[in-house]
Parts: sequence; structure tokens; C-alpha cells
Amino acid sequence: MHSIFRAPLLVSLVGLTLAPFTFAANPHGSEPAESHAASTKKSTASPAKDIAEQLRSAVENGDLRKKRLTLVSTGIDKKFATDDAHTAPPIMLAAATVNPQASRNYIRTKAAVMTGYTAPETSSDDHSHSPHWSYEGDGGPQAWGKLKPEFNTCATGKRQSPIHIEDAVTLQGPAEAIQINYQPSNGVVVNNGHTIQVDVSGDNSITVRGSTYKLLQFHFHHPSEERINYKSYSMVAHLVHRNREGQLAVVGVLLDPGVANSLINNVWTYMPLDAGDSVRMPVGLVDLNELLPKDQRYYQFMGSLTTPPCTEGVLWMVLKQAVTLSRDQLKLFGQLFPNNARPVQSVNARAIREAQ
Repeated sequence: MHSIFRAPLLVSLVGLTLAPFTFAANPHGSEPAESHAASTKKSTASPAKDIAEQLRSAVENGDLRKKRLTLVSTGIDKKFATDDAHTAPPIMLAAATVNPQASRNYIRTKAAVMTGYTAPETSSDDHSHSPHWSYEGDGGPQAWGKLKPEFNTCATGKRQSPIHIEDAVTLQGPAEAIQINYQPSNGVVVNNGHTIQVDVSGDNSITVRGSTYKLLQFHFHHPSEERINYKSYSMVAHLVHRNREGQLAVVGVLLDPGVANSLINNVWTYMPLDAGDSVRMPVGLVDLNELLPKDQRYYQFMGSLTTPPCTEGVLWMVLKQAVTLSRDQLKLFGQLFPNNARPVQSVNARAIREAQ
């Protein structure tokens, strides 16, 4: 069945004035349908009772020579020069093909300009878009490296995170303490579709290996991405830092059910429920000291981001002592993100320091 696109059309002709009428354009270029006014009985017709008839008559009498015909439709303005009547047959002017998709794109673009948002790019081939990365299905971890060229490291990297840490193969001995400088700060809670993340502003940093890293954000994975001596934890918080050279350092804090955590309670209170949404927390409500365990010894290794593009060269410090959150706190996050943990990756003979 052929669909018919109807649009109001105003015909304005220099030397010939015609009334507005409605035409039907078949996508396959068939003859224009008569308007409602032209289809009524002649006894009740207006002076412009048969617009199509007038157009044909004007062409046959040569009235269109050296004149310009303007067809104006919703969102469309087309002009046809008629210096030569043989180059613009009247029936072709009246039966100009309308592309419904082009009209929709025009409307979207116009609305975007009016609202101040940039219209998304459109593609003529819906299959040209790769699946968005996720934790399951076609866009799951096993496919990350193939989704985009910039994700290739997810498949080919040799120092990927997370990993399974076994005490039996770690380098055990003295290690510097992490100098932690956290204080009450401001934060924005973001639901990015993959996790709950808190973007932190304020003077928060860690110093390790002779370099100071400023805290950028922290986020959560359920269950924990890291495994320690064959044990998985209920959740893990990743505290992401960056130094002046642009190098990243991540502190991992493991979480298991127990006593409620006050920082998590603050974050969950302002947790946005929709992907892409964010909520600004009250001033000074983010204090990472409330999340850290008393024993801050750690496992240290070089790894990567645990989400695409899986960039390597990240300094990891996973704290050995876990902290607690209540079962209700765990349940709330699990309802939004039942599984947002990347599987453990091959250690590939990496050195893992275990601070004693």
C-alpha cells in the first residue's frame, strides 16, 4: 500500500493569483490528488473552484512565460523559473515529490535550534552504528575491543584490570604508606548508565611514589571487580585520581555487608535514578575519610581502566581491609545495577606488591 503525504500548499503566481489548496503527493510520483475544495460540487465551488484546471489553462495560454512560480509548503520553499515552458511542465510543478524523512529531519533540526540543543546526527543505515558498550549482551565485556577502534586495548592490552590477586605470588615486603589528604567537599552524583559516580570538587589528594594525585571522582561496582585470594566482595569503590602529568592512580576500597556506611548513605540519598541525570549534593557532604578502613595497607600493581577504552598505565592500590555497608544500602544499588563488574583479566606475569 502506498502512503500518501498531505501538506498545505500556497501557490503564488505573478500575474495569476490562485487560492490556497491542499495536494496529495505520491512518493512514487503519481498525479496530484484533487483538493477538498476542488472535489465539491461546482454549484458550491469558490471562484478558484478548480485550481488544477486553472494551472493547466495558464500553461496552455502561455501565461507562465517569463514568470516565477513559488510553491510554499510547511518547512519547504521551492522556486521554479519558467523562462521556458517546455522545461517545467505544469503537472510536474504540482506533483513535486515530498520526502517525509527530509521533513522530519527539518523539524528536528528546527526544534533543536529553538531549544538550544544540537540535533543528533542521523544515518541512512541504522546498522552502521556499533552496539554501545555494556556488561552483557552484544556490547558486553567480551566484545568491548571490537566495538570501536579506540577500544582495541580492551582486547589486546597486556596490563588490563581488574585482576585476581593471590598472596602466594605477590612481592611481600615494606612499602610506603599512602599519604591521604581528604576533607569535606562538594560533589555531584551522576547516573551515567553504567554506575553511580560522584564528581568531587575540593582539595582532595593522595601522595605516593613521590607524586601527588588529585581526586577527580569515585564510583561503584557490584559485585567487586577485584578478587583477593579467590574471594569476591559485594561491592568495590574506585577512587580515581590524576597528577599534573596526566597519570592516573586508583584506590580500590572493598565493601561487604555489615554496619551502614555514612558516606554511602549521603550519596544514596541524592542518587539519580535515570541514566544521564545528576544531582548536586549539599556543600561539604562528601568526606572520603568516612569510606576508608583504618588499616590502609594495600596491593599495588600497574593496570588499566576497567571500562572502555581500557587505557593502560594506571597505578592501582587495592586496600587489603574491606569496609562495610548495610544490606539495604547494597540492595538499593543492586536494584539499579545488578551486575556492573568487568571479569578479572590475565595477570600476565605482572609484579604485584603486597605492602606489609
